[in-house]
This record gives sequence, structure tokens and C-alpha cells, in this order.
Amino acid sequence: MTTLRMTRQPSVAGMFYPADPNMLERQLTGLFERSPAGAIQGPVRGLIAPHAGYIYSGATAAAGYSHVKGKKFETVIIVAPSHRDCFEGASVYSGEAYQTPLGLVAVDADLRAALLKASDRVVAGEAGHRSEHAVEVQLPFLQVTLGSFKILPIVMGEQHRSLCFSLAEALIRVVKGRDVLFVASTDLSHYHTAKIADAIDGVTIADVRAFDHQRLMDDLDSGAAEACGGGPTVAVMGALRGLGVKHMEIVHHCNSGDVAGDRQNVVGYLSAVAWS
Repeated sequence: MTTLRMTRQPSVAGMFYPADPNMLERQLTGLFERSPAGAIQGPVRGLIAPHAGYIYSGATAAAGYSHVKGKKFETVIIVAPSHRDCFEGASVYSGEAYQTPLGLVAVDADLRAALLKASDRVVAGEAGHRSEHAVEVQLPFLQVTLGSFKILPIVMGEQHRSLCFSLAEALIRVVKGRDVLFVASTDLSHYHTAKIADAIDGVTIADVRAFDHQRLMDDLDSGAAEACGGGPTVAVMGALRGLGVKHMEIVHHCNSGDVAGDRQNVVGYLSAVAWS
């Protein structure tokens, strides 16, 4: 048996989702049973999915991931924000794999090398990957829907306009001709009352529904919209647009108050599907 040289171990298993693989599979099965896929009119090319604990945002995530169940992609490109590490540019994991309770997911080393060559704003390293949950929580959903795949995990240490747009351009260049799925990892507004959150999140939802990454960037910059993964969402939407994808549909949105009952300090969630 070959031992992988550097594997990123789970950081939030047992907190954001079950650490026991059987319990995790049961939870995911239940989420998908309650979130059957609706009608999407073409091949899915990208998703926007939340990254909170599964008890809060799992139903929203499942509503998006249900549209890729049984599909095949060579590589899933996950673009996520950094909640813990502060660094310039973006970081792609330098190791060989991410570990989850459901097994190993290998990093696409060839695509990583191509991206590093295409952009001087992206570096290979562990910054943004060591304890960051925004990539990790997406993986079990992908493991139960896709089966075998590689990942290119990218964490943005900053979310300035120039990085969002330049990352999108670099991704467009390196993925042409490759069979990839994009995932933007983001939650929406944080710790407002549900009424205020609904108004703020409505701006983000409208921009995503319009598939307008430039308008979303403007609204994030002005404060009209809020999303901890707003930059990753702009970058992924921009890359998809540049690759000729024309459609984006919101398939679910809610806030934590809908689950926990606390309407005074909520976090917003959405999932969306992009297709050709």
C-alpha cells in the first residue's frame, strides 16, 4: 500500500458533522432524502454551497449537491474563504490529499501546477488549509454524490476585487478542455436579526440569480451584500461565465433561525446550481 506523503487531516469532524463514518453517511442520506433534485435543464458545471454545521446548513447544501448525484467529474475545484489564517493572495493545498471520515480525496497535482504557473497570486502551501472548515465540509457531500474524483482546494486569504477577477481569469485558462466541477463555498450575512438578514441576503440572492459576478462584487464592496465567501463566489461565477456557462439557479436559501429558532442572531445560507 502506498502512503501519501502529506495528507490534510479532518479539522471539524465531530463538530460540524459526525466523525463516525456510519453516522455521517446516515445524516447525509437523510439530508438528500429531504432535498430531492429539481429540474435543471443542462449539464451542471458549478455549485454555490454553504459551509456551516450540517444541522444548520446541511439541507441547503444537499439541495445543491443533489443535482450532481451520480455524475462524473475528473476534478472538483473548491474555492473557499479563510476564516482563521490571514495571508495575501490565495493558497492551493501543497499536500497530496484531504482526509475525511469517508476516506481520502486526492489533490489534482497536474491542475495545481497549471494554476500556479498561470497566476502569481496563487501559492502552494498549508496556509488557509490547516484548520479551515470551508473546504472540508464540502467533501463528504461530494464523496457520497460523485464517488471517485480529485480536488483542487483553493483558499482565498483576501477577497479584494483584483484577486477575485484575476483568480477567475487564471481558472478559465487552466480548466479549458478539462472535466471539472466548480464549488464556491460561502455562507451569507452573519448575526443580524432575521428581518435584516433577509433584506441583505436578498441582494446576494438577486445577484447570484442574475449570474452577475461583477454586480455581486460591487454590492459586496459597498456593503449592500454580505457573504464570508463572497470573493470565492465572485471568482467561481466569473470563471463559469468566462467558460461559456449561461445559467445559474438558486435552489435553496434559508437562515439558521429557520432551524434553531433564534431569530435575533442568524446566519444566512444559499445553494445555487450553474449549468450549460
